[in-house]
Amino acid sequence: MRRVTSARRQLTTAIKGSLRDLRNQLSMLNRQVGGRLELKDVDLDCLDLISRHGPLSPTALARRAGLHPATMTGILDRLERAGWIARERDAADRRAVTVRALPDRGREIFGLYSGMNAAMDAICAGYNEDQLAVLADFLRKATEAGQSATADLASDA
Repeated sequence: MRRVTSARRQLTTAIKGSLRDLRNQLSMLNRQVGGRLELKDVDLDCLDLISRHGPLSPTALARRAGLHPATMTGILDRLERAGWIARERDAADRRAVTVRALPDRGREIFGLYSGMNAAMDAICAGYNEDQLAVLADFLRKATEAGQSATADLASDA
């Protein structure tokens, strides 16, 4: 068993604090991007999920976003009206719908995040491949911990 030293405890506390600071900073960045694009925070979040994991059914998207399907309908209506997504019906089963992001509008978002993307590239350039692998592993595990904590809270509700 690993002995917990004062230095280790301080570093762990610093990492947790930095993750909270990063979450807040990314939230502020997303609000700026959403404001420029006239998108609500939740709309921008759903659009990101569609862009990265789509095409998706509205039900699958609601599950990924942790939202009620009725809430998702309103979000998709707003995104479709504004030209961010397209709903497509399955030719074999007209009831089945998938949602996909429209690529032209995606370039608009990418441009607004270009400063952050360039900064991240510069930060990553300062690490060797082994260090980047450790960072990627840590972030993946931290994301999984967040997903687990979210699921636990959702099941208690």
